[in-house]
Amino acid sequence: MNLSSLDLARLIRYGEELGAEYVDVRVHEKVYELITLDNGVLREYSVNRLRGVGVRVIVDGFMGYAATNVFDWEEIKKTVVEAVKNAKALSLHGSKTKLYSRPSYKDKIISHYAVDALEIDPVEKIEVLKSIYDISKNVRGVVSVIPRYGYEVDHRIIASSNGDYVDVTTRLIGVGAFIVSMVEGVSERLWDSRSNVAGWEFIKNMNIEEFASENAKLVVEAAKAPVVKPGKYVAILDNEIVGLMLHEAFGHATEGDIVESGGSVLENRIGEKVASEYVTIVDDGRIAGGYYVPYDDEGTAKKKVKTVEKGVLKTFLHSLSTAEKLGEEPTGNARAMTYAHPHLVRQTNTYMEPGDWKVDELFKDTRKGIYVRGKGAMGGEVDPAMGTFTFTAGPSYLIENGEPTKLVRGVMLSGFILETLKNVDAVANDLVVRTSVFGGCGKAGQLARVGDGGPHVRVREITIGGGG
Repeated sequence: MNLSSLDLARLIRYGEELGAEYVDVRVHEKVYELITLDNGVLREYSVNRLRGVGVRVIVDGFMGYAATNVFDWEEIKKTVVEAVKNAKALSLHGSKTKLYSRPSYKDKIISHYAVDALEIDPVEKIEVLKSIYDISKNVRGVVSVIPRYGYEVDHRIIASSNGDYVDVTTRLIGVGAFIVSMVEGVSERLWDSRSNVAGWEFIKNMNIEEFASENAKLVVEAAKAPVVKPGKYVAILDNEIVGLMLHEAFGHATEGDIVESGGSVLENRIGEKVASEYVTIVDDGRIAGGYYVPYDDEGTAKKKVKTVEKGVLKTFLHSLSTAEKLGEEPTGNARAMTYAHPHLVRQTNTYMEPGDWKVDELFKDTRKGIYVRGKGAMGGEVDPAMGTFTFTAGPSYLIENGEPTKLVRGVMLSGFILETLKNVDAVANDLVVRTSVFGGCGKAGQLARVGDGGPHVRVREITIGGGG
């Protein structure tokens, strides 16, 4: 039995016959290919596949969920029965769920690609990684290079008793490299990758030599660089670090289920000014460069949502249930890692809209400060309830006389995200959004593919800590 031959309408009717007032079915099939070259030696070549069906029902206001990876009609019918049983069990000590009533969606979408990478000879893929290794290792001071290649085909069908039938296939491909340098006893490391919603043509058109040599030279120069002096700085943030901060420190606080649970610094602040007038923050499932999410896992069309517009908080991100509970409209942000996982409210691609400044004008207007870069950033910690953040950025530059000059390392950003956003006083016009085939966003044990980005942004004051 394949995905297209499964009679979802019949399954939904069966759930209704068992007493469900609402039924939705998610059919999910994914293939993930990963190749890792460890210092010139092939360490991993894997192709992982998953396939299964998840059934969600509402019975007398209580929600139940069940899933199976056995594609047998009788087994799938048992899964519907199990979901109904789970819903009835919740009636003893659970809380009722009501879903927002919206029009139904019917659509079939395949993300754009020219060449399916699964059809490419594995030798050709390994040669790309060997090229990254050879070029990087040829830079004096580089002691370790671990290149990776990833390709994912994710196919989801969502059908519901509301009349929805949405069929979406998304392809994601990319390469990356983890490079370590050692210079006079000082070691530095850097991870960088490039991914796109595309097929093999993305790798063929990529400048592998530039990617490898630039990163190798940067990690060597970073090992020679001094650690930044801690303090408060005027800062220009590049596209990558803007995206990282918005996703982690702000975006999670806009997720409806976190707001509903009382875990967001933004709770009860719709209509308030939470950033400077230059800041507009967007969650968009179709932005170029990001991960492609035209519909969420409830079959809701993904809207381009301005959570913040010209500094004012406008809305949260929602599933059907959080939209109903918080009195807003669904935004297409109900996402699940696989068919076996329940829906959570998740971001898609989070970014700041571009402004009017040219990047070189931004630097010329900033006489002294720091240019914080995201390449090689190692993550950090955030607290959506308090709005606090700490991030380790990548190798960055001091700004002197309106130009980025001396390279520094160990740059750590910390502060309160709303205070930082209110300190934004200039936004450039160079929007860049990126995603990754090698990771994503983790929440409640689920990983979701996401994207983030923005233009270059100036913050008139931010706290910088130095790390070794």
